[in-house]
Amino acid sequence: MSSQTMTVVGGGLVGAAIAYGALRAGMRVRVLDQGDTAFRASRGNFGLVWVSSKGGKMPRYASWSRDALKLWPNLQKELVDLTDVDAGLEQPGGFWLGFNDADVRARADLLERIDREVGGIPFKMMDPSELRQYLPGIGPAVVGGSFCPLDGHANPLMLLRGLHAALRHRGADVITGVDIAEIRHDPANGSFEAVSQDRQSWKSDRIVLAAGLGNAGLASQVGLHAPIASTRGQVLITERLKPFLDYPTNKCRQTREGSVQIGSTSEDVGLDDGTTTDKIEVLARRAVETFPALARARLVRAWGALRPLTPDGYPIYQESVSCPGAFLATSHSGVTLAAAHCYVLGPWMAGLSQVPAGFEVFTGDRFLDADASFSHDH
Repeated sequence: MSSQTMTVVGGGLVGAAIAYGALRAGMRVRVLDQGDTAFRASRGNFGLVWVSSKGGKMPRYASWSRDALKLWPNLQKELVDLTDVDAGLEQPGGFWLGFNDADVRARADLLERIDREVGGIPFKMMDPSELRQYLPGIGPAVVGGSFCPLDGHANPLMLLRGLHAALRHRGADVITGVDIAEIRHDPANGSFEAVSQDRQSWKSDRIVLAAGLGNAGLASQVGLHAPIASTRGQVLITERLKPFLDYPTNKCRQTREGSVQIGSTSEDVGLDDGTTTDKIEVLARRAVETFPALARARLVRAWGALRPLTPDGYPIYQESVSCPGAFLATSHSGVTLAAAHCYVLGPWMAGLSQVPAGFEVFTGDRFLDADASFSHDH
């Protein structure tokens, strides 16, 4: 075990995965988690473990997502063996479904370009008759789709529970109900101090800011740039149904318990994580167009959650130049990237491995000279 300590600010999927990765690599770790008062994106994640179409404007993100999917089975097994918590990973492949010919053609062009530029991200375009061999319940509104054999899904809440159980099992100091307001750096000895709103404080040799929307206010205190805004996603859940959907799709997925998760929206509404009847109606209508049998299903729950999003939709992973040992990690793909955050980012941010190759594209500095619009490409 290292004599150095690392504090991770943020106990959601991103922070918990990084903290666990650092801990298992030999670092002494503390997690400061805001708890249930946080706008936790982990609650609103649709649960896809997905690479298909990601990285259309950043090839390194496509390869990062592809490699994360390959690491996921290791994380699933490790969490089950250590904590008996099953994150529910299934990787049978996944389908994107399109409702007009133009969208289907654009999808094919995008996937072909990504696979050509990055490699190792296979796909197959299918017409409705071929889709029905895998998804017999699709409706006539679906005019085509794509299949990627790497894709799958998991249970975000069980993943978060498993990561926190693993942290505690391995001896991490997990402190909840903490709202960090200030990060102090002592250049004389290189140490950091995280200070809460109620003036509690914790010192460590290294610090990782993984506080989601909270990173926007904290990053500049250690010389990092985090232009992060919120996007709301609304999600619906049906009653438990007999199994009919063997593959996750971009419109909906059936959980192990039988309920169907329908989602999701992407709305610029500030810090409002509520639900709205108009968006619920849009999601429900689209789900029924995709799978007409859902017209007979009862909805049992709807919720909204806020996700942190950078101007180009891609993550920021960066160490501070002015305050070495301070790191920023923000990503809205906390489920897809969980294993990579654990096995790659954790050791790097703990100072136990080198910066991953090609990570210069993920620095927040890319936004300093550009007035980037929010493209939501991810």
